[in-house]
Amino acid sequence: MSERPANLTPPTAELHVHIEGTLEPETIWELATRSSIELPYEDIDDLRSRYRFEDLQSFLDLYYQNMQVLVTAQDFADMTSAYLQRAAVAGVKHVELFFDPQAHMARGVELTTVVDGIFSALAESTERYGMSSSLIACFMRDRDPAEAMHVLQQLLEMEAPVIGIGLDSAERDYPPRLFEEIFALARSNGLRLVAHAGEEGPADYVRQALDVLRVERVDHGVQSLADPELVARLVREQIPLTVCPLSNVALRGVPTLAEHPLPAMLEAGLKISVHSDDPAYFGGYVDTNYTAIQGVFGLSREQLAQLARNAVDSSFISPSRTRELHGEIDRWLAE
Repeated sequence: MSERPANLTPPTAELHVHIEGTLEPETIWELATRSSIELPYEDIDDLRSRYRFEDLQSFLDLYYQNMQVLVTAQDFADMTSAYLQRAAVAGVKHVELFFDPQAHMARGVELTTVVDGIFSALAESTERYGMSSSLIACFMRDRDPAEAMHVLQQLLEMEAPVIGIGLDSAERDYPPRLFEEIFALARSNGLRLVAHAGEEGPADYVRQALDVLRVERVDHGVQSLADPELVARLVREQIPLTVCPLSNVALRGVPTLAEHPLPAMLEAGLKISVHSDDPAYFGGYVDTNYTAIQGVFGLSREQLAQLARNAVDSSFISPSRTRELHGEIDRWLAE
């Protein structure tokens, strides 16, 4: 009898995934057909062939173009359900899901349609998949901060089921400090704070995210290694960094996975965890990321388990849920 192949993905928390980035080509085609939307592609293969990028902006151009198929609350619910089903297979036990309200409102889709659709699927995540879940509204840093403020005020007025806010989209030339007032309002209303920083932007953007926005968690943060003083602070304060290896390669942040700074970040003592970012576009979900880094870097099961523990500890779940997930990771490690 052959030995059972080792499961390289521990039970984990997914803290850096954009729901719009989970739109697989087949789902895009299906939703377009449902709403009679004409896509600028010959067929699914033509669409799939465009999932190759030169940088963050070339990805964003396709990303926002494909969002046009999201029109009704059912569209958003179906997209979210598809992600949850795939994430459960990947070993995700808790997800803090990002969504981009401005990208949809700019197309004339009501905010309530977006939120209600996504949350209707998340509300069933525990019963259907044994997965706890929550929702984080991300603001697009390449749009007017006044617009972000208006959207945040709407979210607060409607008492939307979001636990926090984030900052995403094109990073270069859009420093975190531009969004200081938005994050201050969110903080005063008890929302949790995260932000993309140090993906393509400089290490100073990470520092601004910490000092100006006062975030609790930094998304990406790989450029932090260029600043030893910042690295020392991140280690000392154990600031979580949600790292997305396959995303960094797909967007040419690093030339190859073998050149990714993940091992150096681990060695430095940074509190990093592994996530999928926009898995439909970047070559894989969180289990694919774990398998890829183990294959390239030869990480031990204990190191993989530590990455998963870091994800759980970096999440916004309760202490009791944290203990539950640590127990699941320990059992995986003992397999």
